[in-house]
Amino acid sequence: MSTTTTIQPIQLTDGAISQLKRIMEEQNVPSEYGLRVGVKGGGCSGFSYVLGFDEKKEKDEEYTVAGFRIYMEKAHAIYLLGMEIDWVDGLQNRGFQFNNPNATSTCGCGTSFSAS
Repeated sequence: MSTTTTIQPIQLTDGAISQLKRIMEEQNVPSEYGLRVGVKGGGCSGFSYVLGFDEKKEKDEEYTVAGFRIYMEKAHAIYLLGMEIDWVDGLQNRGFQFNNPNATSTCGCGTSFSAS
């Protein structure tokens, strides 16, 4: 059975919050959906980040961060604890940026990492 807690395993910057709200509105994301944050195998460094709106699943832990329901599988927390998600809108890069203290290396694209 999944649980809900107010402990914040990740942080969202003001830029990320603003962009997530814009996406929710533009894509008419259902109100029962939360923000799924996770990892999956693959990418140039070993793991890739998962970020998107989704329904809560049986294995999920639920957190509240900056007013958003965050869904994360408990097993993913060891890779994501303390991570900050930011929105970057510059000449070289535009998109979500993951500042992960658990990553021992990252690739140039910023969406793939490895952890020891």
